[in-house]
Amino acid sequence: MKKTYEIEVDCANCANLMEDATKKTDGIADAVVNFMTQKMTVEFAEGADEKKVMKQVLKNCKKVEDDCEIFL
Repeated sequence: MKKTYEIEVDCANCANLMEDATKKTDGIADAVVNFMTQKMTVEFAEGADEKKVMKQVLKNCKKVEDDCEIFL
């Protein structure tokens, strides 16, 4: 399942770091972060709990860019 979230990120480099952190999260099959549109599209792995996975994604992204935001 794919889902798109609005995000808030300050620069293109930070967006790339958020994308990498998201892709490394258990339960994520693929992710794309678009700095220009301030959107993140994620594809969940089969059987993944969307809410639980996205909470972990947000936690992982905040390790990379502490003032980023994902509007869940």
